[in-house]
Amino acid sequence: MRVLLVEDDDTLRESATAYLRASGFAVDPAATGKMARELAAVSPYDAVVLDVRLPDDDGFALCTTFRHRSPAPRILMATARDGVEDRIAGLDLGADDYLVKPYAMGELVARVRALLRRPDHAAPTVLRVADLVLDPATREARRGTRPVSLTTKEFAVLEVLMRSAGRVLTREYLGEHAWDDNFDPMSNVIDVYIARLRKKVDGPTDDPLLTTVRGAGYRLAAPQQQ
Repeated sequence: MRVLLVEDDDTLRESATAYLRASGFAVDPAATGKMARELAAVSPYDAVVLDVRLPDDDGFALCTTFRHRSPAPRILMATARDGVEDRIAGLDLGADDYLVKPYAMGELVARVRALLRRPDHAAPTVLRVADLVLDPATREARRGTRPVSLTTKEFAVLEVLMRSAGRVLTREYLGEHAWDDNFDPMSNVIDVYIARLRKKVDGPTDDPLLTTVRGAGYRLAAPQQQ
């Protein structure tokens, strides 16, 4: 899941970014409205954590902008403890929920996960390719009846592959969608994670689902689609 965190307080932004990443989210932090708009113009987000008061922009205007994107991300607005009017205004403009600052990091993660579990948001739908099943809401995976234990980053890479089942995905595409702005396109990290996933997903008695397309990238597909 990819999250845009818009927060002008350096300490809070860095702490929240680190905590969300440790919880399995790919996070792009933005200190200003301008930066948030630039990031949103090139990357789709599942959720946006949006500070109402920004130094260069109107958080409410940003909320409206995000709400009219297709597909629209979930929006969690962060407001001051006494900002009742801000909370009402944000919800009226289409925010899905609000979080009172200062907030506990555990509550931030819980709120984001709760938003992404809402049934009218397409992102958490259970994904299936042949007998491989992945549930983004519960963060569980299985191959047939066999549970597949994944690290947070392995889960993120597999989710990207399954959302584009049958397509050949380049290393660059996987990096852009499973990582955040810390991804180094010159590293071999994608190859390492693909190798790990292949061992976990394709057992000795399973039909192989994850294949390498030489010179192009990687594909996850049912045997009849290979």
